[in-house]
Amino acid sequence: MRKFLADVRPDCVVLAAAKVGGIQANKSQPADFIGENLGIQQSVIWGAHQSGVEKLLFLGSSCIYPRLAPQPIPEESLLTGPLEPTNAPYAVAKIAGLTLCASLREQYGRDYGTVMPPNVYGPGDNFDPQGSHVMAAMIRRFHEALPDRDVVCWGSGTPRREFLFTDDVGDAIVFLLEQESLPSMINVGTGESVSIKGLAEAVQDVVGHQGEIGWDTSKPDGFPEKTMDVSKLTALGWRPKTSLEEGIGATYDWFRKNLAS
Repeated sequence: MRKFLADVRPDCVVLAAAKVGGIQANKSQPADFIGENLGIQQSVIWGAHQSGVEKLLFLGSSCIYPRLAPQPIPEESLLTGPLEPTNAPYAVAKIAGLTLCASLREQYGRDYGTVMPPNVYGPGDNFDPQGSHVMAAMIRRFHEALPDRDVVCWGSGTPRREFLFTDDVGDAIVFLLEQESLPSMINVGTGESVSIKGLAEAVQDVVGHQGEIGWDTSKPDGFPEKTMDVSKLTALGWRPKTSLEEGIGATYDWFRKNLAS
């Protein structure tokens, strides 16, 4: 990685690579989630510094915040309380990457910053039932239950989550890179959340599923709520463009054309 960066000499690096997944994947592969992500971050962030790259933007995650952080979650909530146990290894890895960027910024004056997006979804997502996030998992589940077989979702349906369409993530990254300097850490999102039950109903409507929705309360809910305080980013002049309904429609359209059997 150091040789690649030294040869290419990029003006900036955007580190979006990571091992990611939903609650089931995090619970079954905790060592992989911390080990692989620490390795990626050490290789790319430290390698960028050693290769003289002055600007780097690292994608963290809303999962880094305490389980019972105030809602909406401000950046200042970081490390103020215990993490959500179902994704703590992943969160610790992301916190390490954020801290490495901040430390290089402080000691060497590097323009390295971290953005914390919420649940990101869109075309090209991971729809594997064993490793996908909630949006992709629901799209696949409702599609495979067409036209009217019952669908059972994990948990109680009461937790609230925020979702950001992939094109909006890219737009926010470009917007921040165009600023005079990167913020050390900043939330990126819509600032609005929906219950998992509300999400299931929205996905069901887009897919055209006519069956019943059940809830397996023996499965974990994870965070009670994750809604981002995006006031700092809004103050800079950025806002997302894609509504939840539009994003689900575009994602389902991609799934039908590329993966649906």
